[in-house]
Amino acid sequence: MSAAAVLAALALAAWVWLLALHGRFWRGDQRLSDATPDQAPAVAVVIPARNEAETIAEAVASHLDQDYAGPVRVIVVDDNSDDGTAEAARAVGDDRVTVVAGAPLAAGWTGKLWAVEQGIRAAAELAPEARYLLLTDADIEHDPDSLRPLVAKAEAGNLDLVSLMARLRCKTRWEQLLIPAFVFFFQKLYPFPRVNDPRRRTAAAAGGCMLVRRRALDDAGGMAAIRDRVIDDCALAALLKARGPIWLGLTDRVHSLRAYPRLSDVWDMVARTAFVQLRHSSLLLAGTVLGMALLYLVPPVVGMGAVLAGDRLAANLGLGAWLLMTVAYGPTLRLYRLSILEGFTLPYAALLYTLMTVDSARRHWRGAGAAWKGRTYPERGG
Repeated sequence: MSAAAVLAALALAAWVWLLALHGRFWRGDQRLSDATPDQAPAVAVVIPARNEAETIAEAVASHLDQDYAGPVRVIVVDDNSDDGTAEAARAVGDDRVTVVAGAPLAAGWTGKLWAVEQGIRAAAELAPEARYLLLTDADIEHDPDSLRPLVAKAEAGNLDLVSLMARLRCKTRWEQLLIPAFVFFFQKLYPFPRVNDPRRRTAAAAGGCMLVRRRALDDAGGMAAIRDRVIDDCALAALLKARGPIWLGLTDRVHSLRAYPRLSDVWDMVARTAFVQLRHSSLLLAGTVLGMALLYLVPPVVGMGAVLAGDRLAANLGLGAWLLMTVAYGPTLRLYRLSILEGFTLPYAALLYTLMTVDSARRHWRGAGAAWKGRTYPERGG
C-alpha cells in the first residue's frame, strides 16, 4: 500500500467514525416542535448593544410581536455606544421596552457580560415576576412564533437553558462558502445530541438565543461566575449544565441580521476567539491543524492526485472520504437552502478556517488578544 493510500485510508476511517459514533452531530435534527406551554410565564428579554444602531430597532421590534400569551419585557443595555444605538432602540416607541445606559466596564468583566449583568439587574426591578431570561443579541431577529416553543421546551423538560443557533445570513458567495461550514464545524465540536443528553458532560449554547431559567442562573452564581470569559455562551452552558439539563438546537425562526459579505469579515469573527477556544495551547493548535488537514485536505488532494497518478486504491479511498464528508455536510446545507453539490467545497472552507485559527494564535502571540467592539481581552479562555 502506498503512502498516499495509507493517508487516504486514515481519512476515510476518521469520517466513518465521525458519522457512526460522534454523537450524530451531522444530522442537524435537534429542532424545536411547534408547541405551546400549558402556562405562559413572564419573560424578560436582555439585549446588550454596543454600536448596533443599524439593527437594534429591528431586533427589539421582533420581541414585541411574539404570539406568546405571557408578559414580555425587553431591556436594552446601551453599552457606551457612540452611534445612536440608544436612540434607535427608544424610537421603537413601546412601553414594554426599557433602555438602560451602561456603566463603564467593571474590572474583571468582559464587555458583553458586564452589559448582560446590568440588564439582568434591571430585569430584577422591572420584571421581578419573570421566570425566564431570554439573552439575545442586538443583531438577532426573532420570528413571531419563536418564543412560544422555546418556553414550551423549557417547561416540558424542566430545562435550565434552551438555546437556538440563529440562522446566519447566507447571501453573498463568501457567506455561502463559509457560514454553513461554520455551523457544521460548531456541531462537530459540540455534538448537539450530546449537549442535550444530561448524562454527558458536553455543554454548549449559541449566544444569539438563550432562554435561561432565572432561578437556575441565580443558584449557579449568576453572570459573575463567568464574568471574564470571552466565549460566554458556551461558558454559561457549562455553568448551568453542571446543575441541571440544557438543550441546544438549530432553527430557521431566529435570524442574524449581521452581514459577512467579505472574506475579511468572517476572518476577523473567527480569528478573534479561535485560539481562546484552544485555551491558548500551541499543542492543541498543532493538533487542530493536523486534524483539519487529515479530515478535509487529504481526501480531495490525495484522491485527485491518485487518479492522475494511476493509484486506484488511494484514489478510491480518498474520493470515498470526500464523498462521506459531502454526505455529512448535506443536512447543514439543506438548512441554508444550498445544493448538496456545495458540499464538495467544504475542503476549501476548512482550509480557510484553519488559516483563521493559525492567525488567531499569531494575534495572541503578538499581544492582540481577543478583540471586539474596541475592547481587547488578552488572556482568559472560553
